[in-house]
Amino acid sequence: MQRTAINPWSWSLNLGYNQAEIIEGNRRQLNCAGQTAVDGEGRPQHPDDVRAQLALTLTNLEAVLKAADMGLADITRLVVYCTDVDEALKHFDLMGSRFGPLGASPPMTLLSVTRLAIPGLSIEIEATAAD
Repeated sequence: MQRTAINPWSWSLNLGYNQAEIIEGNRRQLNCAGQTAVDGEGRPQHPDDVRAQLALTLTNLEAVLKAADMGLADITRLVVYCTDVDEALKHFDLMGSRFGPLGASPPMTLLSVTRLAIPGLSIEIEATAAD
């Protein structure tokens, strides 16, 4: 798979994402449901701790990707839903620590929502991946 970053402006690179990417030569596409900070039984974890929720959400996303023989570097689009944008952004260094070493900067959208489907959760990440 070949990825070509499209960035008519460079400001988003400082935030760790490309404005767009052209994906060519991929053989599979994976559409991931929104991942959250839940345990293996679907029980919410880390109430009132956005940082811990984001970390577990990323771990859960990696588990889904791994089950499809993919990884974070294969993500072609991210949508992050949160109940408090300002609080979420305080912890986006976790995104950088997971994606940065891989040289991955997938296009991303961050959205504020009133609440998520499971009470007590504050972050949900939806992803598309391809290889």
